Parts: sequence; structure tokens; C-alpha cells
Amino acid sequence: MTGEQQEQYLAKRGRVVAIVIAATMLIWMAAQWLGQAMGLPGRYALLFDFAAIAALIWAVVNIYQIWRLRREMQG
Repeated sequence: MTGEQQEQYLAKRGRVVAIVIAATMLIWMAAQWLGQAMGLPGRYALLFDFAAIAALIWAVVNIYQIWRLRREMQG
């Protein structure tokens, strides 16, 4: 891969991570609101919380990988 292709790959990966973070927060907030409005038990809220945490951990791991690859490209 050339330097330009690597930059495009990392930029695309960064956009995917950003979309995952934004979508996770929107879905999590909607799930919390719907759960309360529908009177669902608290265990469902906990399920949504764990799903959001899993998505955010995935995002953090990917951000670290992007950061590490950019540092390798620079030096």
C-alpha cells in the first residue's frame, strides 16, 4: 500500500469509528427512553447499557489501532 492509500484507509476507518460512536449514543438514548416509556424492567436497561459499553470498547480499540498505525507511518 502506498502512503496515500494508507491515509485513505485510516481516514475511512476513522469515519466508521465516528459513526459507530454517534449511532451507539443515539440508539442507547432512544432505548433508555423507550424502555422507560414502555415500563420495561430495569434488566433491559442494563442489557442496553452493556451493548453500548461493548460498542464503545470496540471504538476505543480501533482508535488506538489507528493512532498506532499513524505513528508507524510517520516514523
